[in-house]
Amino acid sequence: MKTSAASAKRIRTGAGARKSLGVRFVDAVKRDWQLYILLLPAMFFVFLFCYLPLYGIQIAFRDYKAVLGITGSEWVGLKNFTDFFSAYYFQRLITNTFLLNLYNLLWSFPIPIIMAILLNQFTRPRVKKITQTVIYIPHFISTVVMAGMLYLFLSPTNGIINTLITALGGESIYFMVEPEWFRTLFITTDIWQHAGWNTILYIATLTGIDPGLYEAATIDGATKLQKIRHIEIPHLIPIAVMMLILNCGSLLASNTDKALLMQTSGNMATSDIIGVYVYQMGLGKAQFSYTTAIGLMTNVINFVMIIAVNWIAKRLNDTSLF
Repeated sequence: MKTSAASAKRIRTGAGARKSLGVRFVDAVKRDWQLYILLLPAMFFVFLFCYLPLYGIQIAFRDYKAVLGITGSEWVGLKNFTDFFSAYYFQRLITNTFLLNLYNLLWSFPIPIIMAILLNQFTRPRVKKITQTVIYIPHFISTVVMAGMLYLFLSPTNGIINTLITALGGESIYFMVEPEWFRTLFITTDIWQHAGWNTILYIATLTGIDPGLYEAATIDGATKLQKIRHIEIPHLIPIAVMMLILNCGSLLASNTDKALLMQTSGNMATSDIIGVYVYQMGLGKAQFSYTTAIGLMTNVINFVMIIAVNWIAKRLNDTSLF
């Protein structure tokens, strides 16, 4: 009897908690119904373009035929995955994609942090705003325009770079043809185009630092370098770690548009990455099931990378996304 009475009490308590939570939600909707209405389009957008397409993941496990539809196509299991693993270009695709993103992460990740710290040292607001505007502008240049600029500036006949090289007594370099230059050009232009824009988050973090910390450090006789080391960097570490975790989740996801535009017959050895291969096989040869399997595989690997790096970061400095 005592056990059943205690169970009944727990059930009533749980129901009361659920009811209380429901009442609170209803009250919140009644109080801020305008905000919830504004939220509905965003929720519908996410559901329509992020969750609803997940139904099509099963294409990776089928021999998809457009005339038969998704459910009408033959189920082939893991055949599309094994075909990719045994493909002739599998090792080159994985290596090129991973190295391109790894080098890009190693070079481009710390630069926005350094630029944010340097911008924070400006004491004249006008100079700071002009500098920020100058470094933000390249972010708004489209990928197509960026690729066109590369072909113009690096032309072996009349490009400005090769003109300077020949003027100094050197020989013209076929930058867009030689495979060893592809990663350098890809990463360098990516840094020039997006490093300034990526400083926004770090500048916002530095702006939120309590001015009293700087005043106390000044009273104690701290130099600018000491303020950067003991005040600004500790405040930047948590947000930097979170951005690093997110960036590690894209080690197999490159800027396909840019790689495709920069790819030539000469630099295929380094420019042939997974994104370009998926584009060529999926849209060029209509192998939808095969390329869906490749995309699913890369997304799973990227997800595992996020989980792993998040776990490591949490163990090292107790900072993580979740």
